[in-house]
Amino acid sequence: MSEKITFPRVSFTGWDSLTHLVDQVNSLKVNKILIITDPLIHKIGLTNEVVCPLINAGYSPEIYTDIVPEPPLSVGEKLVSYTRDNQFDMVIGFGGGSALDLAKLVGVLAGNEGKVEDYLNLTGTKNITKKGLPKILIPTTSGTGAEVTNISVLSLETTKDVVTHDYLLPDVSIVDPALTVSLPAKVTAATGVDALTHAIEAYVSKNASPVSDALALQAIMLISRSIRTAVENGDDRQARTDMSYGSYLAGMAFFNAGVAGVHALAYPLGGQFHISHGNANAVLLPYVMDYIRQSCEKRMKDIYEAMGFSSMKLSQVEASLKCVEELERLVKDVNIPHALRSFNIPEEALDVLTNDAIKQKRLLARSPMSLEKEDIYKIYKMAW
Repeated sequence: MSEKITFPRVSFTGWDSLTHLVDQVNSLKVNKILIITDPLIHKIGLTNEVVCPLINAGYSPEIYTDIVPEPPLSVGEKLVSYTRDNQFDMVIGFGGGSALDLAKLVGVLAGNEGKVEDYLNLTGTKNITKKGLPKILIPTTSGTGAEVTNISVLSLETTKDVVTHDYLLPDVSIVDPALTVSLPAKVTAATGVDALTHAIEAYVSKNASPVSDALALQAIMLISRSIRTAVENGDDRQARTDMSYGSYLAGMAFFNAGVAGVHALAYPLGGQFHISHGNANAVLLPYVMDYIRQSCEKRMKDIYEAMGFSSMKLSQVEASLKCVEELERLVKDVNIPHALRSFNIPEEALDVLTNDAIKQKRLLARSPMSLEKEDIYKIYKMAW
C-alpha cells in the first residue's frame, strides 16, 4: 500500500541557522512584512534577532503582539482582518506554537474570503482554495512542531478546533536551538513533553509508516535523553540542540502519522480550564498510554528502548508496563503535576470534558485502541 509523506518545502536547522533568514526573505521577493510574535518574546528583546537583520537588509517589518497562548477564535479573526486591511505580502511567525499557528492561519486566510470560523474542521463550511501569503516560521520553543505542520489550533468556548490544509505549510522553517536558551524551565518542561507526546502518539498511531516510525523513534531518543538537563540547566547547548531537533522530528512524525487519544482528551482541558497544551498532554500521557497499552505492547516496548532502557530480559507486556512507569517518572522529574486535581479541575467536570473529547473524531480515529465515551471518562477519572 502506498503512503503519502509530506515535509516542509525548505528547513534550516541547527545552531545559528537564523543567519539564513535574510537570504530566504530576499528569495521570496516581498516588501511589506508582518512579524507575529508573543508579547513576552518581544518584551525580553528576542524579536531583535529577527527584526535587526531585516532592517539592515532594507526592510521595515511590522511587529504584531496582540496574541495570547492557546489563542481563541476571536484573536484569529482579528488578526486575519488586520492582515487583509494592511495588505501585507509576507508573514513571519516567531515564538511558541500559538504565534506560529496564527502566522500560518493569517498567511493563508488573508488570501481567501470569509471568516476563520468558516474554515474550522468540526463546523466550517468553506474550503481553502488559495495559497495566500509566503510564510516563514521560526520557533523559540522545542515542543509544538508547528513549524512543520499544516494545522492551526484555536480555542473555542469549551474545547479546541483546527483549520487544516497543506497551504498552511510554511515556505521556510528555521529551527535554531540558540533561540530557545532563554526559555523558562516550566515552559521548557511543558513544551518538551508536548513534543515527546507527538512522537509517542505518532509511533503508536494506526496511520504510522516506516518513515514516521523512524522520525518518531529518533525524536523520542533525543527528547528523553535531554529534557531533564534542558529543564535544570537551560544554558546547556547540547541539551537545547537535542530538544530542538527532537521537537522538529516529532513534528514531522505526527504531521504524517497523526496524534490520537492524548490530544483528543487534552483539547478540552485547554478549552475549559485554559491549561497550556503542553501541560494538558503531559498530565494525560501516562494514563492514556496505560489504558491503551494492551493494543500496542510491542510498540511500547520499542518506545521504552528508545528512551534508553534495555528490554532484553523483558516480555512485551513487562516492557510496556515499564514504559508507562518511565513516562510517569519523566513527567514528575520535570515538575509537571501528575493529576488533574492539581490543576484545580473539579471531579464533577469530568462528564463535560468527556462530552467534548468524544467529538474529536479526527484524532480518536488514529488510536490503536478504539476509545468510546466510557473509555474516555475512565481515563479522565484515572488522571483525576
